[in-house]
Amino acid sequence: MSKVRVHMMISADGYVAGPNQAPDKPFGDIPEGFLRWVFELRSFRQDHGMEGGKDGPSSDVLGETSANLGATIIGRNMFGGGTGPWPEPAWDGWWGENPPYHTSVFVITHHPRAPLVMQGGTTFHFVTAGIESALDQARVAAGERDIRIGGGANVVNQYLAAGLIDEIELHVVPFILGGGARLFDNIGSPPPELEVIRVVPSPEATHIKYRVIRD
Repeated sequence: MSKVRVHMMISADGYVAGPNQAPDKPFGDIPEGFLRWVFELRSFRQDHGMEGGKDGPSSDVLGETSANLGATIIGRNMFGGGTGPWPEPAWDGWWGENPPYHTSVFVITHHPRAPLVMQGGTTFHFVTAGIESALDQARVAAGERDIRIGGGANVVNQYLAAGLIDEIELHVVPFILGGGARLFDNIGSPPPELEVIRVVPSPEATHIKYRVIRD
């Protein structure tokens, strides 16, 4: 059965990005090692068309995030290109001509734009009708496969508040950011109830998977 799932890297104090985020600095002010460990993993490098990389528990867990995936939903900030109407020349994302998604990606935005077809099977669709419309379209594109809510924190929090997420996997890295974009903010009262499915420790991060308990 298709699931709606989240996979996010998060600091030890609960932030998925640091303070002072900007169009040219999507993760804000973060320590150098906050992202570096991901770039060194074999599964990450394979998804981005690169060779080599480190094997181990973190690579295995990260490799699972693409398994059975049929569509992805992200926010405008994660796609990039600044705020307001789309610029000219058009911004095509952070990932070059062959983004690592290889599926349909639904970008939640206030500003309409024609679909953007990229190499490798990725097509970005720009959704102006809100999170539920984006999810409805993603379900059609994904069929029986899973849907990933890719971020950022604000988009994930909106889906959590609406009760639309089935699983959350957090990759907890040993850094304290002290501020920034925080996960689990403004998600309603009472907040969702979580059940731990799996914990995978590694030198780089602790990977914790939760099931969101539904009534």
